[in-house]
Amino acid sequence: MTNTSIVLLKNLFIKFRWHFTLVLLISVSSCSSIKNTKYFSNISDTQGVSNLENIEFLDPQILPDDILSINIQTADPNATQVLSMGNIQNSAIGATSTGSTGSQTVTGYLVDHSGYIELPVLGKIKVNGLTTEQAREVIRNQATKLYKDPTVNLRFANFKITILGEVAKPGTYVVSNEKVNILDALGLAGDLTIYGKRENIVLIRQEENGTRKLIKLDLTKSEILNSPYYYLRQNDYLYIEPSKSKIASSDAIQNRNISIISAIGASLISVLAILLSTNKL
Repeated sequence: MTNTSIVLLKNLFIKFRWHFTLVLLISVSSCSSIKNTKYFSNISDTQGVSNLENIEFLDPQILPDDILSINIQTADPNATQVLSMGNIQNSAIGATSTGSTGSQTVTGYLVDHSGYIELPVLGKIKVNGLTTEQAREVIRNQATKLYKDPTVNLRFANFKITILGEVAKPGTYVVSNEKVNILDALGLAGDLTIYGKRENIVLIRQEENGTRKLIKLDLTKSEILNSPYYYLRQNDYLYIEPSKSKIASSDAIQNRNISIISAIGASLISVLAILLSTNKL
């Protein structure tokens, strides 16, 4: 390489040194943001098997506006058919646990604002504040007065969780399993995006008395696995806040970065062209 080429390269580097510095800073910040996407980062990579504490799972309580799927079986097929006629169809918008979205038809008994359901023949039965197991026993006891050895199957028909913010598939999810934890819910939503703040997950929960709680959870710490909020409840809301890098990555900044990279690329092409022409001379 000639002295002229070296001088040209030196001048170009001085002219575009801020561009190179900016690209370097962007690369470094990208590496640091990748570190922030790790779950349970306080667990050592060399750590072996760890025993977790047992978390008490509280069965969800039935509240007004819940929809219960109830099936009562008796020895008399005609009676069984009559007892099942009270199931009503309700439209719900959201996504199922399988990921399909849109309007769904949920079949079951609607709990009224006073906490009662109305069953054919059996009449009104109060289920407000009961777990599904307790409500099943109350209905069975009522049915035993009229039928011999009735069997009652009862479950939530609209157990739903809403997940918003920086996830791949935000929305309301209707799940068939009452024992759902926060990792299950995020899995349904396709996990957090790279911009989701894993250390600041907001859980909004309505209590039985009507009050609402706002709880902040940190998925970067393994303590979440022992949290009393690890298991979710009916009608819970999860919000994943966007990180600063998401806010900074607006269209204007992206366009500016593209322009800078394009300018550097053009400069490098010019340098190569000068070097080639100098060598020919």
